[in-house]
Amino acid sequence: MRLLTSWVASANDPQSPFPLNNLPYGVFSTADTDPRCGVAIGDMILDLQAAEEADMIKLDEGSIFDVPFWNEVMELGPEAWKKLRKQITAILKNASAHQGRAIDMLTPQSEATMHLPFLVSEYTDFYAGRHHATNVGTMFRGAENALPPNWLHIPIGYNGRASSVVVSGTDIRRPWGQLKAPDAAQPEFAPCRRFDFELELGAVVGLPSDGPITVQEADDLIFGYVLLNDWSARDIQAWEYQPLGPFQAKATATSISPWIVTKAALEPFRVDTPEREFELLDHLKDCGPMLYDISLEVGLLSKSGGKKIITETNYKEMYYSSAQQLAHHTTSGCPMNPGDLLGSGTISGAEPHQRGSMLELSWGGKEPIELDNGETRSFLEDDDQIVMSGAARSETLTIGFGTCVGRVLPALENPYER
Repeated sequence: MRLLTSWVASANDPQSPFPLNNLPYGVFSTADTDPRCGVAIGDMILDLQAAEEADMIKLDEGSIFDVPFWNEVMELGPEAWKKLRKQITAILKNASAHQGRAIDMLTPQSEATMHLPFLVSEYTDFYAGRHHATNVGTMFRGAENALPPNWLHIPIGYNGRASSVVVSGTDIRRPWGQLKAPDAAQPEFAPCRRFDFELELGAVVGLPSDGPITVQEADDLIFGYVLLNDWSARDIQAWEYQPLGPFQAKATATSISPWIVTKAALEPFRVDTPEREFELLDHLKDCGPMLYDISLEVGLLSKSGGKKIITETNYKEMYYSSAQQLAHHTTSGCPMNPGDLLGSGTISGAEPHQRGSMLELSWGGKEPIELDNGETRSFLEDDDQIVMSGAARSETLTIGFGTCVGRVLPALENPYER
């Protein structure tokens, strides 16, 4: 894996998350511009609306980058995706003939405000990490019954709320809900007391499906990936989830990183899914390496300055790939649309420091974690900030996602007492 060089000097550092090999897609604005599509290169952003207006980018007969979202590019399909990547590379590569004009189309990332990179059509979240599922199942059902009988045969998921997907940097308000302590006679309506994050990767569906599709066809439909935080109200979830699963406990918010990292950028980092305990049915069988070697971290920062990297894990720990999740989603004839978002499920490893949620890290609140200033946490407190980051790395190259950040705000006053 060779680092491609750019005339944007900051992109040529092997530790830079956004080299010419990456070219992730986002939507940004400045004090002087409305939101528009851009691509990250080093510590800069190339304005693709400006590049298209200057005839340096040409994908279709009409304008594609006159809107502040990536859905229209998605709908053009894989050949257009490949063409766009080639054109952007030609603009930004070392000794490019476009450098003289393109230099004025760059904005420092430090001066940009980032927005949701695409219009989210639908959102489905999965429960597809074996270590996470085993940890949670052990806590609630015991080690002998940790995994449900179907878990090793199908990727389990639920339909979430596309309306509450927000971009990194958006503050998250602690939710109210109905909850019931195990020893309480009646439920109560109160602010969540066991608020949590979940470390995930989100797959962005780029093209529609027409009936059931294979795993390979599903992989071909995926436009790219984002970091994803599935905020979870554990006490609300514990009371509501039977018999139909998560509902309001997962509806508060889902945060995603502002940059969509494309499959093309991640291609050199593909790895196999784990060995199967049971052979999967034909519609879910692996058709090659479907996961990626992406290192992931979660940091927690408190209002009083306490901080700690509380999770270090890797996307290759997943049991089911996003392509398998997408293929399974279509088996009933369920249409998938450009802009659909699929959450991978919590990404946890086998070791305690690799757990992807506070529920696991504190083992249901029984083993609080300690920050560097002596503070402890079982679940998230008001003004805590969660910072997720991820990157695929070789000795000479980093393909980064940037960060996915969210801060917990105190609950509102009782919304029904007014």
